[in-house]
Amino acid sequence: MKPPNNEEETVNSVAYHNLPSAHSPYVRPKHLQVPTDLFQYPVKVVMGPRWKAKGSKAKALANPISNSVSDLQSSLLKSNSQGILSGCSVLLATDPQQTHLLNQTCFGRPVMTTDNDKKWFQFTLQEAFYLCFSLTCIKIVDSDHHAKSNNELWEYMVSKQPSFVDSFKAYSHLRAKNWVVRSGCQYGVDFVAYRHHPSLVHSEYGVLVFSDGNANDRLRVWSDFQCSLRLCGSVAKTLLILYVNRNGVNGIGSSPSCLDGFSVDERTVTRWSPERCREDQRCLCKS
Repeated sequence: MKPPNNEEETVNSVAYHNLPSAHSPYVRPKHLQVPTDLFQYPVKVVMGPRWKAKGSKAKALANPISNSVSDLQSSLLKSNSQGILSGCSVLLATDPQQTHLLNQTCFGRPVMTTDNDKKWFQFTLQEAFYLCFSLTCIKIVDSDHHAKSNNELWEYMVSKQPSFVDSFKAYSHLRAKNWVVRSGCQYGVDFVAYRHHPSLVHSEYGVLVFSDGNANDRLRVWSDFQCSLRLCGSVAKTLLILYVNRNGVNGIGSSPSCLDGFSVDERTVTRWSPERCREDQRCLCKS
């Protein structure tokens, strides 16, 4: 597959990128730090966090997401919380403290009910399994209130969503780095990743999940690249590809223990304009 021939057209470049922890301060990479005598040349600017208001950054630094997740984990454990399987989601009854912590950590969405004394949250399968399997802070039961083991939950969720194995690995990979992960369906991606709560900062990444065990027709042609890049660019997000390597692991559909053998490659896909690096200018980036 060849890029467009027109020199003035924007073409795509794929950059290997190690996604930092959401708590890490934003530092421009060394090869993009421009000497002061070269400001006369146009350079590519790496997008950093876009805080929504003055003081948002200070609030985020004072209240790291990891602290709130730890508080949520402790609260759910103390109350022996149980989620209820409901189709392709899980419902959880919460007290006021848990409601606040779930909102603060962006797990699930509140459900409107007529019961003013009890609040309910609805989780995606990825969110519910992360709370149950990764954080081990809730148990999940079926409609008859029979507790489900991790293996039973895994089989159930894989049967409901064939892509669950890869999407959960990608979701847990981002959450483990303290990124807030939400659905990206409104942007044509699998997830969007926030550095902190969405009320404080805009999401930085639109995330697509690929795997060597799951055939995916997305981004197979240049027009798909252009559509995804322009859409992400129009909402000031960087397109992040998470490629889940299964590394020949067997028994994927029967147990979550297969996740230990998986690895995740991170790649950002960005737009590159040829006019920024012509022969009559000094090249500012390493090839």
